[in-house]
Parts: sequence; C-alpha cells; structure tokens
Amino acid sequence: MPAVTRFAPSPTGHLHLGHAYAAIRALQAAAGGGRFLVRIEDIDRQRCRADFERDLLEDLAWLGLVWEQPVRRQSDHLADYRAALARLFELGVVYPCFCSRKDIASAGGAPQQGDDEGPLYPGVCRTLSVAETAARIAEGYPHAVRLDVARALGLTGGLWWHDRAAGRQTAEPGLLGDVVLARRDAPTSYHLSVVVDDALQGVTLVTRGADLFAATHSHRLLQALLGLPSPEYHHHKLLVDGDGRRLSKRDGALTVRALRFSGHTAAEVGAMVGLS
Repeated sequence: MPAVTRFAPSPTGHLHLGHAYAAIRALQAAAGGGRFLVRIEDIDRQRCRADFERDLLEDLAWLGLVWEQPVRRQSDHLADYRAALARLFELGVVYPCFCSRKDIASAGGAPQQGDDEGPLYPGVCRTLSVAETAARIAEGYPHAVRLDVARALGLTGGLWWHDRAAGRQTAEPGLLGDVVLARRDAPTSYHLSVVVDDALQGVTLVTRGADLFAATHSHRLLQALLGLPSPEYHHHKLLVDGDGRRLSKRDGALTVRALRFSGHTAAEVGAMVGLS
C-alpha cells in the first residue's frame, strides 16, 4: 500500500545536507503513488524564524522536491496539542514538574539514550502532593508537564511498534523516562506534537534519523494513551562528515543555500546526499 510520509524540519537555521538527506529519504519512501508532506515544526518561538522557513522551503524546491499542499505549521494548531494534553490530564498520566536541568543533574539524573534529552529524570516531582503542586503553580513557579510513564503503562499494558530496518520492537518508554510534554511558555513539546501531527495528517510511514530511535518508544505510548494509530517507522542512518560526526546546525554543517550560491547545481547537491 502506498505510504504517506513527511519531512518535518524546525526553521531555526538554514537547510543543511543532513536535512536534505532526510527529506529525500522521506520523498523516496512515498514513491509508487504515495503522498509526501512537509510540516514546519515551529513551536520554539524564540529560535524559529519566518525567514528560515521561507529559505528552507525554497531550498527544498530548488533541489526538485515536490510536496502536497498545504504545509502544516505547528504554531497554527496549538489547540490540537492543548486538547491532547487535556486528555492526558483526564487520564491521570501527567504531572507538573518544577525542576530545572541543574536540579535534575543534582538529584542524580542518569544519562539516557537520545542526543538532546539531557539526563534521565529521577521523578523528583512525581510524588508531590496535590496541595503542594497547586501551591507552587499559584505562586508562579516555572514548570513543565511530564508523562508518568509507569502509570501510563499501567493503563496501556505492553506495546510494540515496527521499524522497517530493525523489525518488531517492544516499546520501552523508560528509555527516555518521564518525558516533557509541555512547558509553561509552550503548550506542547516535540514528543507530544509529533504524535498528534502524524495522526492528524494520516502519516503511515515515519522516516527519520537513527538518533530518534529511542524517542519512538515514548511516542508509541502516547499513541496508545490518545487512541491514535501507530505508523510504521524507518530510522535511517545519519549523514556524517569526514570525521564521522553527524551533520547538525550546532556544528555549522554545510548548508544547501551556501552550495547554491557558490555555483553548485541542484543535481550536484543531490548527488552529495544520495539523490539519484
């Protein structure tokens, strides 16, 4: 059956070769009558910029990629994430967390799988009383909302998901622990929004980098809690530089835009990332 795939970048910088590789993999996975979508994940309002979004879409088009319209922008659909979060509160599987990253490290948060998650949350706020939680919120303490993984699994029971490269996977949400689902200044996080978006857009195959493999265990749990379908996954290899480091914005990876304006053709740039 033809797949519905998507490429979902955050407009916090220009499109680099690693992004282009991921976009092309998603487009190729939709071949044979499928649908390819582009979604703009712009919930981080401090770092996301409209000019980066414009340039990103322009660079994708220059590479020859064609996607189905309209483009979904997360900032236009905050009500969808608020509704999902409200449902999780009704189920009693989330809790406010007042800990900073420094607090978590001081409390003995252990390293975990996943590049950008920080230390595994040790559950400091999970056992706060209702009265203490309400008092802190009333006093204006900054807080996030976390998923209570143990309680959630008590509702769902065992779960699994399928990866085209790695096969059937037993869901182990504990790999990332009680992940953050929302913050005081944002009604959603990557984990919650990606699950909601994929379901609402009818995505049937999620292609993304192997660095997000561990996150899929948490996403499978959220899908079960919210009654959403679980797509098939394909966690592909990451594009790396000559030293074996993955290409990323933070490390100044070469951008498609820089290559464009230095005289490279779209075919040449496509060949750099495996577009045949």
